[in-house]
Amino acid sequence: MAVADEIREKLQAAFDPTVLEVVDDSESHRGHAGFQEGGESHFNVRIVAEVFGPMTRVARHRAVHKALGDITGRIHALALDVSG
Repeated sequence: MAVADEIREKLQAAFDPTVLEVVDDSESHRGHAGFQEGGESHFNVRIVAEVFGPMTRVARHRAVHKALGDITGRIHALALDVSG
């Protein structure tokens, strides 16, 4: 399974978001640290879920990282836009 699909599955299951966008942005980092041929190294994620409403920005990011588990150790970069 592609990493982007794993990210989508885990975030959907954990937060039941109203908006979930996962973009593999690896190609735009060609030549930079962490780039892997074939992609799946740099991701941009936008997620909107009610559960994030009362959380601070740091708490939101921690919750996303916790939900993703070992995926964060297999990629180089994860840009997050998280809101409630």
